[in-house]
Amino acid sequence: MLDLALQNYTDWHVKPVMKIRNGYGYRIILKYPDGMEKSQQKAGFPTKREAGKAREKTIAELYNGSYIVYANILASDYMEYWLEHDLRERAKSEETFYTYSEIVKNHIIPVIGNKRMADVNAGDVQKLFNAKAEYSVSVARLVKTVMNISFRYAADYRFISVNPTKGISLPKRIRKKAYHQKTIDTRKTLTLDQVMVLLEASRDSPIHMQELFNVLMGLRRSEINGLKYSDIDYINRTVTVQRQLGKKPGSRKEDFAPKTFTKQEVRLKTDSSYQALPIPDYVFEAVLEHRKWYERMRSRRGKEFKDWDYICCSSYGRPRSKSFHWKHYKKLLADNGIPDIRWHDLRSTFCTMLLKKEFNPQAVSKLMGHAGEIITMDVYGDKQEIIADCVSEIAGFMEDVLPDQEAEDKFREELLEIVVDTREYLGAAS
Repeated sequence: MLDLALQNYTDWHVKPVMKIRNGYGYRIILKYPDGMEKSQQKAGFPTKREAGKAREKTIAELYNGSYIVYANILASDYMEYWLEHDLRERAKSEETFYTYSEIVKNHIIPVIGNKRMADVNAGDVQKLFNAKAEYSVSVARLVKTVMNISFRYAADYRFISVNPTKGISLPKRIRKKAYHQKTIDTRKTLTLDQVMVLLEASRDSPIHMQELFNVLMGLRRSEINGLKYSDIDYINRTVTVQRQLGKKPGSRKEDFAPKTFTKQEVRLKTDSSYQALPIPDYVFEAVLEHRKWYERMRSRRGKEFKDWDYICCSSYGRPRSKSFHWKHYKKLLADNGIPDIRWHDLRSTFCTMLLKKEFNPQAVSKLMGHAGEIITMDVYGDKQEIIADCVSEIAGFMEDVLPDQEAEDKFREELLEIVVDTREYLGAAS
């Protein structure tokens, strides 16, 4: 078991070169504040002269603070340590932790796992990137991100003295991905008429509120499930997005009551997701009506009702699961002749409607909780058409469902004044 505290020695002593087995070597004594001493042996040198040179190098490293306590740790052992002791703490979702874990176990460890961390060099890193680029461009990009983050941590905590990932790029044939750029394919979004049909058809379904928060406010599925009535500012007509429901990284199913493991209150996907959003009039009225239903259920169910304040909940007050909406949503699409798009594409539909109304793309990015993304639209190869086309047709609809023009203008100005921090830990590695 690795112990970072062993890096924090306060004094040391290097013994003279001596005969060890069939060669030469020397011992290092590391001393700690609590009086503990740890001995390390460097051996296997064929001559006394070579052992002496190595000893002098070790002394220099101890003097300048670059000595590596865990010099013999294998890359496989280190990567597993990093997953559990760094990434698990930093990952903002179970999905992120799982994705990075799979990259480590399936693509990094099989290639460099048997090498000592101290022996992994820039050439090894470049070969890894090249091999994964042949396998899959998307996997190669993830491998690069994971290697950059994990080896930066290794250097910071002195598992290695030099970071071999610095300056290593993916093969030139792979285009550098634009930083935090989200491209929306409007062929996978709904038209204004289709949105209206969907909302009307869902009015009596158990996912009506979820659809409203998605297509008219652009919230993510897990954010919607985490919304509570206490998040609503009824005077200013805003909602504060401050949690999502999901699994906490490292949690175990057996530690939770039945049907609650995937409904834990966890941090949002990005820091930019924490925000207060204006509620469209159409949605605000629906919230008020739904609150009446909530109160009726609380009165009817009595002690069986879980008064946890969730807006999207069952008739017993329990929050909805991540996949609850699926069968209802698919049925609504099929029954009303609406294209079979993903639930997440409703969020893209919302983004499209705002851009058609000529909202600044950076403002839309902030509104949707992206960390400084620049949003572009792909309309059959013409990225400008989406901004200008059909603005007049959508204007009336947006005036009905968004706050009044004065409030909208004020909100737009506030968004444009915000300086967005784009340095998310898991997304900012270069």
